[in-house]
Parts: sequence; C-alpha cells; structure tokens
Amino acid sequence: MFKPLEIFVALRYTRAKRRNHFISFISLISMLGIALGVAALITVLSVMNGFEKELRARILGVVAHTTISGVENGGLRDWKAVAAFTGRYPHVTGAAPYVDGEGMLSNGSQVSGTLIRGILPGEEPKVSDLGSKMLEGHLGDLKPGGFGIILGKELARNLGVGVGDKVTLLTPQANVTPVGILPRLKRFTVVGTFEIGMYEYDSAMALLHLDDAAKLMRMKDGAVSGVRLKLDDMFVAPRLSQQLALELPVGYMISDWTRQHVNFFRAIQMEKTVMFIILTAIVAVAAFNIVSMLVMMVSDKRADIAILRTLGATPASIMVIFMVQGTLLGMAGTLLGTAGGVSLALNVDTLVPAIERLFGMQFLAADVYYISELPSEMRISDVVKINVVSFLFSFLATMYPALRAARTQPAEALRYE
Repeated sequence: MFKPLEIFVALRYTRAKRRNHFISFISLISMLGIALGVAALITVLSVMNGFEKELRARILGVVAHTTISGVENGGLRDWKAVAAFTGRYPHVTGAAPYVDGEGMLSNGSQVSGTLIRGILPGEEPKVSDLGSKMLEGHLGDLKPGGFGIILGKELARNLGVGVGDKVTLLTPQANVTPVGILPRLKRFTVVGTFEIGMYEYDSAMALLHLDDAAKLMRMKDGAVSGVRLKLDDMFVAPRLSQQLALELPVGYMISDWTRQHVNFFRAIQMEKTVMFIILTAIVAVAAFNIVSMLVMMVSDKRADIAILRTLGATPASIMVIFMVQGTLLGMAGTLLGTAGGVSLALNVDTLVPAIERLFGMQFLAADVYYISELPSEMRISDVVKINVVSFLFSFLATMYPALRAARTQPAEALRYE
C-alpha cells in the first residue's frame, strides 16, 4: 500500500495468472532468452580473457617487458651502466643483456632458419622464464667459449637433433677470402631444449652464451644488442618507456612488449569486440520478444486500461505500468543469466574436462593446440557492462508497447465490453 500506483499495478500484472497462456509462454521465453544471452556473453568473454592472459604470459616468458638497445650498428657498449641506471626505478625488478641475430641451422639435409639470442645464464632468469621452460639441460650448460646451443623443441625436432648432437650455424656475416666471399659457419653442440608453448619461439629460437653470440655477430669491445628489463607490473611498461626515453641520453632506443606484439594483441581485442557484438544480438532478439509480449498484453488489458483512465490515471501512469512490467521481466532474465554465466565462467576448468570424459572427446587436442585447456578469467567490468547492455535493451523494448497503451481511448476500449 506504500508503493506508487504504477509499480503496484505492474507488480500485480506480473504476478497474476493470465487468461491468455500464450502471453505467459512468450514472457517465459523472453526471460530465458535474455538469461541465455547474458550467460553466453559472460562465459565467452571470460574464456577469451583467459586465452589472452595465457598467451600474454607465454609471450612475456620470452619477451622482456621493456628493452633498451643501441641506435648504432655497434650495439650497446655500456650495458652494465644502463642496467644500474634502470635499477633505480621502482617497478624494475631485473635487467639482463642480450645479443640478437639471425642465422640458419643445418644438420645433414635438414635446414631451418633461426633467431639467435645470446644470454648470460646467471642473469637471464631475472627477465624471462626460459630457465623454467627447459625440457632437457639447463641454462647453466651454456659456457663461454664452449659453443653450446639450446634449441626450441620444434626446432630440434625439425632438425632431427637431441642433446649431444652437433649442428652447423650459418650467419649472414660473410668472410672475405682470397677465393671470394664465403659464408661464416660454426659448429655448435646441442646442450638443451626448451618449450615455451608458442610455436613462433619453439620452432625458431636458439640460445647461445652471450660471449659466443657476440663473437659470432662480431660485436666489439664487449658490446651487446641491448638490455632487457622485467617489471613488477607489465602494464607500467609503456609509461616507463616514455620516462626512460626522456631521461636517458641520446643514442638509446627504448621499446616495450606492447609495441613488439601490437598487432597480435589488437587482433585479440578486435575478436573480443566482434564476439561481444555478435552475442549481444541474442539479448536483442530476446528483447524483441518482450515487445511482442507487451503488445499482446496491452491488447488483452484494454478494458483494465480504460477503467484506470476513467478513475483518473494519466497516460503517463499507464505508460509507466507497462514499462515497469517489461523492465522487471528483463531484469529477472539478466539476473538469472548473470548467475549462470558467472557460475560457468568460474568453473570452466572443471566442467570442460568433465564433459570431455563424459563424451570421450577432447575439444583442444594437445598434439594440435599449444593451449589444450580452456582458461577463464572473469572480469567484473565485463559483467557490469553486459548487465547494463541487457537492461538497456529490456528498457528500450518497453517503449513502443507502453506508448501504445498510453494512447488507448477509454470510450473506444469499453464500447464492446
């Protein structure tokens, strides 16, 4: 009795048993449709967030958060001073030098292009997870002057080599001899293999000791390609890069992980946006059912509307009654879908294996996909956004039927009653 008239009547209409059971059926379908759309949106976006997080973690297991390199071809000659300088920044947790290059590895008739990275085994764990990704051997097996090499799992398989085997590395730097220009060749011993979980790295990367790589690439005076930094918060990298660019002297080039893989992460973001738009269509279709349900209800309640109008209800009051009724239906579907979507998103890692065992199948085969499990990361911001969109669709769906109800003329409605 303390509720406004419009809300009181709308709640009565919602709870009351209808003479027309078809309207009740349409109402149920509308609510379930909205619930299904909301649950699907939350679950799919959570899984895509999980994939993005997993891929980002694997990429950043190899790629540094921030990289400082020399602009000149001679590389960076004072990497220890640069590492000491960057160590003053609060978010920097580690720094390590590196030497980058390209070459071609061969073993008999097997040949494969490779990305060469020279590292210091004692410093590398400060900036990457390569040490924990070793399948055979250890980073410490790379000795200066020992010309050992650690290969990615796929690269070793393509070459048909294992630990202890010899491979030949050909580099673009050529030797000028009396008989002409000859390519530079060097024999290396495989001392280990690693697996990052990204085919791009597992099939093309080879690790050398920093000193061996510097000799191979003809780096002079202890120069290196650059210094790699690890941060306690990866999302600080763009801001730190700008700060370093302002404070370091001229002659240094600063980059970060967002620039090195900008196209990859933009593609993932675009896929998430497209999936959000496509799945939002499910909620929109369910909202159209609310329109049809309310239109039929307005026709069914013409006599009630006429009586309310003769008792003094304004067109605005009639409009609010049906808007509240449709919005409540949409809110019920949204809350039901949110509960279901959140439950699915939080239990994907247990539900999917159970379904796979039940049907004797595997959604992501481990021998085909590097990510063989469905990761999930539910974000509150996504849940809030989905709820707001669903509520807006439900609210907008009530506008036309409510306007139609408000325009009902009492005399016309009661003429044939």
